[in-house]
Amino acid sequence: MKNEGDRVTNVFRNIALSLALALVLLIVYGLIEPQLLDVEEEEAGIPNLPEEWEGQEIAVLADFQIGMWLDNKSTVEEAITEIVERDPSAVLLLGDYIYKPEDQSEQEVAQAIEVLQPLGEAEIPVYAVLGNHDYGLKKKDGNPAPEAAERMRNALEALEIQILHNEAVTLDAEGAVLPEGESGLFIAGIGSRWADADEPAEALANIPAEAPRVFMMHNPNSFEEFPADAAPLAVAGHTHGGQISIPGLPEWSWVALTSEEPVHVDGWIDGYGAPGNRLYVNRGIGMSAVPIRINAKPELTIFTLTASE
Repeated sequence: MKNEGDRVTNVFRNIALSLALALVLLIVYGLIEPQLLDVEEEEAGIPNLPEEWEGQEIAVLADFQIGMWLDNKSTVEEAITEIVERDPSAVLLLGDYIYKPEDQSEQEVAQAIEVLQPLGEAEIPVYAVLGNHDYGLKKKDGNPAPEAAERMRNALEALEIQILHNEAVTLDAEGAVLPEGESGLFIAGIGSRWADADEPAEALANIPAEAPRVFMMHNPNSFEEFPADAAPLAVAGHTHGGQISIPGLPEWSWVALTSEEPVHVDGWIDGYGAPGNRLYVNRGIGMSAVPIRINAKPELTIFTLTASE
């Protein structure tokens, strides 16, 4: 009887040790995955796309979260290097460049500008929106810090990165802004949702009804405000691909389970928004709360534009 009891004890001990080892290995991998940049190649159809824009590329990058403990600034630098080598027509930055501006805004802003500097040196046109962390918001019902957002805005604009706050500009195929009234591709940016500053209607007001357009926003939930056929291509970040997720079950990601609002985490979001609108969610580069990613590799998205009906 004693031998049987010892055998059962050994079985449970071995199971416990195996589970502990598996957990350690998972955590170790979770610390490694943030360094594994994923370059996603996507094709995006846009109605009435000008002929000169056919086949042109737009790069999308989100959520640097610089300033978080064990942040992965090196992965941001890798993504920027890849963009410079690809030389797209334009780059869209989706916000959350810094993590906690209320504590160390000047230091974090300087680091964010440092990693973005090669884009300016390469003279690649860059357009951006601000995210909740840029306003000092780590939770939905916090108090925005406009002065922090203004500091971030000024730093980006000093690098000749144009902030689009509920507004649109028209670009030629080289990504340069065209004079008002000329035809081209409209790029529109939406303000931060958590800062209660997202107004898609304002951005839409200056875009002709049939004009080709791309919308950029930080929070995917701003997308639900668009009327039908208003946003054939929209891009967002914010949710880090769930950050820690189970393959094939995005609703069981760490971000989804800890959020107080609906969460859309990765890639094309089917069945969301009004008819004729399409949203792509970029997994971003940085992290929140813990410096771990599992099944949510950091992402740089390269969109190749094509004309569609």
